[in-house]
Amino acid sequence: MRRVLLALCAALLAAVGAVIALGSPAYAATGLHVVGTDIYEANGNKFVMRGVNHAHTWYTSQTSSFANIKAAGANTVRVVLSGGRWTANSAADVANVISLCKASRLICVLEDHDTTGYGEDSAAYTLDQAVNYWISLKSVLAGQEDYVAINIGNEPIGNTNPSQWTAATTAAIKKMRDNGFQHLLMVDAPNWGQDWQQVMLANGQAVLDADTQHNTILSIHMYAVYNQASTITSYLDTFRSKGWPLLIGEFGWQFASGEVDDQTVISEAVKRGLGYLGWSWSGNTDPVLDMVLNFDVNQKTTWYSRVFDGPNGIKATAREATVFGGTSTSSPASPSPSSPSPSSPSPSQPTGKTCTATYAITGQWPGGFQGEVKVTAGSAPISGWTVTWTFANGQTVANAWSATVTSSGAAVTARNAGYNGSLAAKATTSFGFLGSWTGTNTAPIPTCTAS
Repeated sequence: MRRVLLALCAALLAAVGAVIALGSPAYAATGLHVVGTDIYEANGNKFVMRGVNHAHTWYTSQTSSFANIKAAGANTVRVVLSGGRWTANSAADVANVISLCKASRLICVLEDHDTTGYGEDSAAYTLDQAVNYWISLKSVLAGQEDYVAINIGNEPIGNTNPSQWTAATTAAIKKMRDNGFQHLLMVDAPNWGQDWQQVMLANGQAVLDADTQHNTILSIHMYAVYNQASTITSYLDTFRSKGWPLLIGEFGWQFASGEVDDQTVISEAVKRGLGYLGWSWSGNTDPVLDMVLNFDVNQKTTWYSRVFDGPNGIKATAREATVFGGTSTSSPASPSPSSPSPSSPSPSQPTGKTCTATYAITGQWPGGFQGEVKVTAGSAPISGWTVTWTFANGQTVANAWSATVTSSGAAVTARNAGYNGSLAAKATTSFGFLGSWTGTNTAPIPTCTAS
């Protein structure tokens, strides 16, 4: 983003392969991975990214930023790297970045900035060149899948011929997997990341399908194009209707008054359970987008206050990854995403060890849907739970995660996984599934039994 402000101002689920079959991963979930529309840790904990971008490649000496970003409340940092368009970040430097992230208990999203504005900026690298850079770093990236996601190329296509994005992105994903990368992959939209011509919105499924491990998340950057609430909600609504995983990988607040509706970006992300990463911590050529000036935490800006301190900001919604000792999804990282269908709570139970369950349809398409069930312990701790319900319209469960799900006709039984059965009083966990339906898809009323 640092190098493309002028260009930005001028330029005005079928996700079935990623699911876990009846509680077991469809592939070896060695670390951060996508299930449905969400990111999960290897232990099955849902993780929602809340953090900022750090311009490391231009400020390699500002290593204290990692700890400062953590102290401000973030759980994730997106780190700018270069493979040669600027001074290249070596394998040793990237290994140190990962160590700094881990020491500060931050999930580390590494991105190659070389690709920014390809097709419009003559200095930009191709996505294929970006993949070659990642291959050169494989020795320090392998084994870090619990801690590191790879954003293959920042804003990889400008506003010139954005349709080339689909083929270039699918090829990059395939090349990453062919070279043995097991990491969560992130891919940015064209149009300098803003997708204002909706190429990603039209072709996202082809890109997701290119990943043999079904472990890719799509990333939108929200700047001047997203200056009205209706534009933001319309884009996010369309994405949700498709059942695709999405992250707001960059966003700002203004270049001039009223140019970015950042508060709607933040509130809608929290409402929908989407991760967001603000641009940026410090070091912008235009300091309006600095959260702190001159990398000095004593010089906090208005943008810092808006993104960290607001009611939907990072401090209020970020939860540390459990790989660093953070609490699990029994302490929700954010309110659950809005559902196309109303949720149905389970009936109350007598005193003692009790639990309730809430069923919601979180995505629906012809012949299929994605569901989520939230389980909440009663006034006493519980060590296990079983949720049952009966479908009224012939629906069936095909695949599930974070629970062992069995069916007998219309009756469905879900039992906790090994890691999410024990809940403190009033604590919450969740599991999800993909199912099929025809005609009507009425949400059943589940019953929860605790042990």
